[in-house]
Amino acid sequence: MSAEPSPQGDRELWILDSLCATLSTTVYDGHTAEIMNTEELNTKFTVPDQLEFIAGKGGLPCIAIDNGAACALISIYGGQVLGYQPAGTTEEILFLSQKAHYEEGKAIKGGIPICWPWFGADPEGKGPAHGFARNRMWNVIKTEGSNDGVTKVTLGFSDSTATKKIWPHTFELTLEISVGQSLGLVLTTHNTGNQPFTITQALHTYFSVDEINQVKIAGLDGVNYLDKVDNFKQKQQTGDVTIAGEVDRIYTEAPPLLMIDDAARPRRIQIESSGNKTAVIWNPWAEITASMADLEEDAYQHFICVETANAADDAIEIAAGESHRLTANYRVVD
Repeated sequence: MSAEPSPQGDRELWILDSLCATLSTTVYDGHTAEIMNTEELNTKFTVPDQLEFIAGKGGLPCIAIDNGAACALISIYGGQVLGYQPAGTTEEILFLSQKAHYEEGKAIKGGIPICWPWFGADPEGKGPAHGFARNRMWNVIKTEGSNDGVTKVTLGFSDSTATKKIWPHTFELTLEISVGQSLGLVLTTHNTGNQPFTITQALHTYFSVDEINQVKIAGLDGVNYLDKVDNFKQKQQTGDVTIAGEVDRIYTEAPPLLMIDDAARPRRIQIESSGNKTAVIWNPWAEITASMADLEEDAYQHFICVETANAADDAIEIAAGESHRLTANYRVVD
């Protein structure tokens, strides 16, 4: 797997080659019953010349994809895409912190964490912020190669005795990931119980940018939002979104198409979504970043989170036996 080096250098893990090279191949020496054997995974699920399983930091199993159309890295722990770079480009699409934690019970900072079955604080006060899906081991359900430059991975996660102590529902959660000239995600929640339940959720995507003060997010002009930095006051967006301080906003009735304009690179990233009415934009800025053990002090200058979400009043009730799909597709455009 090869690509040109990024001018970001030591500020981020910027291409799949660098990402894979820095992932430890040390065998995990604890909780072995819960850690998957990459040799067994390769025997069952490898796609020749497209997809292989590797051991990542902390022994966490990862999926490395290089199919000619793009490179990607996916952590089975958390069901989390960590890296994605289309062919012909020299920059990673996703931001991944060099100080990220790779250990059970902790979320990996960067890439596309799955916030589920709640976004933000647990309404019942029992579980961690943003739910438990992002800090649990998922299962590999299926891998699929093709001749058209698209490689597909399906991961799954279901209820257990441990999850029921936090959230007393039975479910099957699947994440379908398509890696090609664009990166596609389909997160499907299946209610396998006999009672309805309600979820909030998000694809908490960290996009890599060159300089945050030169970034604009288009598509939200005139849309109302809840400003979490200002006590959840409702406000209305005027023009493109720009970042000049801490931003934490839930945009209600967000459109299905948004655009990140990273002028300093220059690069534009198109975000298409479905199954949601809300979008979240987050950048912690300097003070909060400095307080986070898993972020570099200047990290806030080099990422923006634009999240496809069901948040606030966009909570989703799923009847017994029914499902809900949340989708997002990311593409670099001219």
